[in-house]
Amino acid sequence: MFKKVVIIILLLLSIGNLFAQDSAVVKNKQTAYDTIISIKIVPDSVLQKDLSAGGYYKPLPGTPDKKRIWIVTGVNIVGYGGVMAALAAAWYDNYTKTKLHSFNDSREWLQADKVGHFYGTWIESRANNELWKWTGMERKKRIWISGLTSFAFQTTIEYLDGKSAEWGWSWADFGANILGSGSFIAQELAWDDQRIKLKWSFHKKTYSDALLNKRSDELFGKSLPERFLKDYNGQTYWASVNLKSFFPKTKLPGWLSVSVGYGAEGMFGGEENIATDENGTILFDRRDIKRYRQWYLAPDIDLSKIKTNKKGIKFILTVLSAFKFPAPSLEFSNGKIRGNLLHF
Repeated sequence: MFKKVVIIILLLLSIGNLFAQDSAVVKNKQTAYDTIISIKIVPDSVLQKDLSAGGYYKPLPGTPDKKRIWIVTGVNIVGYGGVMAALAAAWYDNYTKTKLHSFNDSREWLQADKVGHFYGTWIESRANNELWKWTGMERKKRIWISGLTSFAFQTTIEYLDGKSAEWGWSWADFGANILGSGSFIAQELAWDDQRIKLKWSFHKKTYSDALLNKRSDELFGKSLPERFLKDYNGQTYWASVNLKSFFPKTKLPGWLSVSVGYGAEGMFGGEENIATDENGTILFDRRDIKRYRQWYLAPDIDLSKIKTNKKGIKFILTVLSAFKFPAPSLEFSNGKIRGNLLHF
């Protein structure tokens, strides 16, 4: 059972691409999504051996392990190639190809999707770094490889969008990807740690208005997995600051953090709450609903800083530290401040 749990958690460590979603307006003026899923798998026999021996988090003595380097390199190449092939067959092949072009989607979704790109590239860089740590690779080399390869993966997706007639190269997405990998690299080089961790949380949105629920099903999907990947109304992205790392001489517990969150509400379309068909006939019009940003301040726990001698538990805590767990929060939105007993 433990073996299966570890494999599942390892897959979750590669969630970066899940949040690097691109939105675009298709022929019926509604929103379509492409969700890129990158899966990196370390062979079960290797993982089991190193968790039991403590090799995953314990630096390897002497020179890097060449066998492990080949394993991680192969995992990246095969995983990346497989995702690109599947994506081309399942998505891009269904649309007309064109010359490379760009389009401006910087105003869509109150930039919640751009924050998703930022988070996605950062968490993918962090996951890659954990894999390269396992090889014993020299510190600066693995930092640059982790950050730049994650950025390269996302840039390839932007290129494919740019060659599709239905979408285009998004400079806003490209910039968010740079910020994601750049913030990871900068923190690792400066502190050999991610003192400011990016996190994500979600709460499913339901409405008393049946029309809004129907629109949400059309835009974001009906299943829970679709909703938590696509429904920006229910997502919150957090920057979690570990206090002890900035104030090492204090008696603060090493796991205590403070998080600043960003979310948005009232969005039932990319730029406005309206949808039309190919002939321009209005299918949905709720421009009366206000679209607004939300800012949060909340206490947090850095699970990766909880001390334990159990390598498997430490691994699990590191994975879970990518998510913001429910906690009381202060919300700043619509010019008002309000308290939330629990924010998801």
